Amino acid sequence: MRKIALMALTALPLFAGFFPSTVHTSVSSVGKSTVSLTSALPVTGMSAAVIHDYGNSLEAITSYLTQTSSDGSAKVVSKDIIHHDELPTIKTTVTAGDKVIGGYLYNNVLLLAPDADTYARITSSHNKQWIHPDHMALFLSKEGDTHPTKANLAKFAKEYQVGLIYIVKNGSAVLLDPISGQVVGQKAMSNLPVQGQYPFFMRFDEIQTGWFSKSEKGNYYQVMESI
Repeated sequence: MRKIALMALTALPLFAGFFPSTVHTSVSSVGKSTVSLTSALPVTGMSAAVIHDYGNSLEAITSYLTQTSSDGSAKVVSKDIIHHDELPTIKTTVTAGDKVIGGYLYNNVLLLAPDADTYARITSSHNKQWIHPDHMALFLSKEGDTHPTKANLAKFAKEYQVGLIYIVKNGSAVLLDPISGQVVGQKAMSNLPVQGQYPFFMRFDEIQTGWFSKSEKGNYYQVMESI
């Protein structure tokens, strides 16, 4: 009984808190459509970077995985890691023995908040590398989009090396992994404004999506619920 209690206490730091921990493990086996990890990641839905060792001190990220089950089962979700017209595309497949970093870049966080006060309260409470939402606003303008979606958040995250999207909803907050598209953290939140800045807090009056774009009105919380 004491051994069971000790194991439970030892596991607590890994699961405690809103932000999942970045962890290191490896690929134990590879099947036709699934990958098994040597040890499971803290949260199902977390993405992980797969690193292959080519020898002679040469390593590279070859794929991304997402954990599909608490037993450490996973699947490949992306092979398009780094695209550059002048660089060759990495074609190495996932192999048993490859290193795995679960929660890769989870310290780099984009926060979508309803107002400046909420944004300041959250960013001052957590020691993270915060990606300012102004960057997301400029990205949306370039893309011709008026508000964030899972698709453009995933594209933004890839370009800006973002590991997590912190989304403040009406009465709650969630952490979205933009690679897997899954929620990996959730908690209740209070003291939020009744109405938020549309489409999210930024230091621009509006997002310009074209020469003839007009200032679009909408509901912050409805946008966040749609992601």
